[in-house]
This record gives sequence, structure tokens and C-alpha cells, in this order.
Amino acid sequence: MGKNFRLAMSHMTKQYKYRFFICLFSVLLGTICSPDAYGQSNYELGGSPGAATRMGFGAQGIGVANTLTAVKSGDAIGYYNPALTPFQTSPVGMVSVGFLPLDRHLNFLSYTQSVKPSAGVSVGIINAGVSNIEGRNRDGVVTDTYSTSENVFLFSFGVKLNEQVAIGLTTKVFYYSLFEGVKSTTTGFDIGVIYSLNDEWTLGAVIQDINSKYKWDTSNLYGRDGNSTIERFPLRRKLAASYAPKFFQARISTELEFISSTTLARIGAELPLYEGITVRGGVDQISFAGDISSKPSVGFSFQTPLSTWKPMLHYTYVIEPYSTGGIHLFSLSLNFE
Repeated sequence: MGKNFRLAMSHMTKQYKYRFFICLFSVLLGTICSPDAYGQSNYELGGSPGAATRMGFGAQGIGVANTLTAVKSGDAIGYYNPALTPFQTSPVGMVSVGFLPLDRHLNFLSYTQSVKPSAGVSVGIINAGVSNIEGRNRDGVVTDTYSTSENVFLFSFGVKLNEQVAIGLTTKVFYYSLFEGVKSTTTGFDIGVIYSLNDEWTLGAVIQDINSKYKWDTSNLYGRDGNSTIERFPLRRKLAASYAPKFFQARISTELEFISSTTLARIGAELPLYEGITVRGGVDQISFAGDISSKPSVGFSFQTPLSTWKPMLHYTYVIEPYSTGGIHLFSLSLNFE
């Protein structure tokens, strides 16, 4: 009698866990699929503000076409999904440098660790900008050289509700120095959820850039002719899945993203070749309408244990459409055990 009662209670507990996840996932799914969510759906993707913040984070993430929203293994970064942070097995720091055509730069810095008993935190910085911008007078003579600096400071926190479900929140502070006396400091948010179906399959959902915007005031530059304007980021709504089969040491991850009136897909894969060497690749920005060119990427990682630290070098090359060349990204990550 007692054994049957315990089995019945265990079955009921599992049912409530599944129901809780279904409810939570349904709320996110409803928001993701709603065309009027947060009133930001009227923005077209091309020319929308915050483009640099949507390029990805680090050589490892960009190398698999930014398909890390549902990937718990590796270096969990709050940029992709704050709900991933509790699954970080050891503290890890990462610094990344990107070399882009057209005098652009893209750099990253992050630190992630779990917090006992069931939480995790992640902090990160994205630095992007354009240099060597020529200033000319009315006669076309170069008078000065300018640059821009676009920065995002990320603070992510996630917590496991149980062994299968985790949720998280990211607070993002945007600081953009566009020109002398023209700067913007604003705040945005991301929310995410992770659900582990089993040891092989993981699902994820995230809503990004809630309330994200740039706010400009040109009164200091133009005086009485200046004005104040607000540029809102398009809301990003993503559904993701990752598969790491037990019979084969590899991982495949994929995502669907709903941004403005555009639906994009991406797929990536990672495969360990030898001990300490991993190759990866993927295709980002796959448009079902065919009106946006995709972004293939390929890369590798090399790791050599050093004392208690485990330094790992990552490299990724991205074929970037609409530019004169590709993107080279180098990252160095350190695991502190």
C-alpha cells in the first residue's frame, strides 16, 4: 500500500512539473508568435538600431551560427539565454577580438559561474564601432577623422526550478558614443527558459531586447535646432533546440527567430576531432522569404590543460554578405577549477 502511494505521488509530481513547463513555455510561445508584442513589430530588420548587438557573442557562439540558446554544455553565456547560467560547471572567463571589413571592430568580454545551490550569474561586455570616418568640408576636403563606440554591459542571472527547468533574466545597459556631445545611455532586458527533455535533447526560448532603445538629444550639438529622438530595437523572439546524441560525440543546434516582420532560421554543429581539438560550423540568417543573404561560419577550438586553468583558443571565420570581406574572430577562454 505504502509503495503504491509513493509511486502515485511521484507520478503526480512529474505531471505537475510537465504542466508547469508547458504553461511557462506557452506564455513565451504566445509572446514570441504575437505580431504586436511590446509594440515593436513595426520595425523593418534592415537599418534597425542595435545591429552590432545582434551579431553574436565570441568566436565559439558565432562559430555555430549563434545557435546556443538551448545549449547547456560548453561555456554558457547569458547573452544567448540567461537561463543557461546555472548549468555552468566551473567559473569561466572569456575575451574575444574581432576583425571586420569596412574599418569596423567587434570585441567581447565575459565571466560566468554557477551559484550554489541552483543558480548562476554572468557578466559581459560587447564593444563595437567604426573608425577612420572622414569628416569633410563643403569643398570635399578632409578636415578630421571620427569614430563611433557602441557598448553593451550585460548582467545575467538564472535559477533552476528543478533538474529540468531553468529560467533567467538579463539586464542590458547600452552606451553609445556617436559624436561629440551626442551620446545615449539606456536599459533593456532579456528573459529566457530552458527545458531538458532528457540527456540528449534540450529546448529553449528567449525574448530579447525588451525596452531596448537608443535615445538621442542633439541640443548640445545644434542648440535650438537640436531635438530628441528615440530609436527602438526590434524585439527578438527565439525558439531553439539542441541534440547531443550519446552514441556519437557531437552536438547539433538550431533556432527559429521572429524579429520585426522577418522569420529567420539558423543551424550549427560542433564535433570533437581529437582530444583538445573541436571543429564547428553553421549557417546563420537563413531567410524563408529569400530576401536576406545567409551567413555561413566555420571555426575550431584548441585546448591545452595548464595547471588548474584550462585555456582554450577559439577561431571563427564568417562569410559576411554585403561587405568586402569576411569576419575573423579570436577568443581565449579560461576555466577556473
